[in-house]
Amino acid sequence: MNFVSNFTDVDDKIIKKAVEEGVSSQEISSRYIEECKKDMADMNVKPATLHPLATQEIDGMLEMISTLIEKGFAYPVKDGTVYFRTRKFEEYGKLSHKNLDDLQAGHRDIKVTGEDKEDSLDFVLWKPKKEGEPYWESPWCQGRPGWHIECSVMAKKYLGEEIDIHAGGEDLIFPHHENEIAQSEACNGKIFSKYWLHNGFLNIDNKKMSKSLGNFFTVREISEKYDLQVLRFFMLSAHYRGSQKRSGAHCKCSRQSQTSEKERKVSVYDRRGNRNLERQPFVCGEI
Repeated sequence: MNFVSNFTDVDDKIIKKAVEEGVSSQEISSRYIEECKKDMADMNVKPATLHPLATQEIDGMLEMISTLIEKGFAYPVKDGTVYFRTRKFEEYGKLSHKNLDDLQAGHRDIKVTGEDKEDSLDFVLWKPKKEGEPYWESPWCQGRPGWHIECSVMAKKYLGEEIDIHAGGEDLIFPHHENEIAQSEACNGKIFSKYWLHNGFLNIDNKKMSKSLGNFFTVREISEKYDLQVLRFFMLSAHYRGSQKRSGAHCKCSRQSQTSEKERKVSVYDRRGNRNLERQPFVCGEI
């Protein structure tokens, strides 16, 4: 099995952080990528087969964008921005079950402003640089890729034109994954992914974890109170599509469950080395 998990190492937030610290975007992204890998290793999560970086795949992005333009699915405008013609892809919305003509108010949509756009729903494939930003040469302007095109290109290069399973958070279903489907299938003429797995949100004391609410915890903050294998046990204790509730009580319960499970495994065999089938795993009702 080939498991590919990419890192977006250039975007608006990374550039903003780099400007604030007076360093390069590459320094910021490299720092946080290494910190992420450390946290994953501390939780005993094996690395993916490959961890490609977006900035190393620019040539592939330029090639895919050019193909989409040739096929009529994309178009450049005066300032060098390249947009995807959303309505031309007739199956747009098949993952999220959204209708382009009936986007409901209050839902996250794909509208992006731009005077030269053919349609307000068209999304960006390539955008011109701003002062002080990193950029790459292209047939349209000096600039950088839009977020969505990165994933389509890396998936094609490392997994092929048609992949088996695509995963991510449920907040990525629309528009990100919907846009990936449109780009990839318009370019390659094949089904992009056979199966989609979207995980639910993590709730802290019955509220969605978010930076704006200030109710988030880092892996290292949690490690100060609990063994990270307890956190791993907690994350695996609920169905991946369901939202998870985290509180001190839930973590304590997970620690108790994990300890009991370890004891159960130790007690599977009696003193004579015979397998003891009567022992049952401990399950905590609060999780």
